[in-house]
Amino acid sequence: QVQLVESGGGLVQPGESLRLSCAASGIIFSIDAMGWYRQAPGKQRELVATITSGGTTNFADSVKGRFTISRGNAKNTVYLQMNSLKPEDTAVYLCNAGIWTGVLNRREYWGQGTQVTVSS
Repeated sequence: QVQLVESGGGLVQPGESLRLSCAASGIIFSIDAMGWYRQAPGKQRELVATITSGGTTNFADSVKGRFTISRGNAKNTVYLQMNSLKPEDTAVYLCNAGIWTGVLNRREYWGQGTQVTVSS
C-alpha cells in the first residue's frame, strides 16, 4: 500500500516561513513528478508547485519568487519551502505524486493534507 505523508504545516504570521515535507512509502518502483496543491475553504483545489524526477519545476504565478520545491536524495520525498507567507496562502496543502508500483501500474496518489494558516 503506497502512502504519502505530509508534515510541517502550522500557524504563522504574515511574512514568516514554513517548510512542508512529504514522504512516499510502500512498494514503489519509481516516482514521476511530485507536487503540492492547496485548497482553501469554498475554493477549488489549485496547483502550487511541481517537480519532475529530473528536477524541472513549475510554480503557480501567485507563489513564484516566494516558494521553492525540491526533492530529497532518495527521490521519494518532496519539500515545499514557503517564504514571505501571506494570508491568502492559508489553505490545506496536499502532496501529490505519480507513482509506478509495477511495470504497467501507475497512478496518482494524494496525501491527507496539512493545514497552513497565515494570520496576525
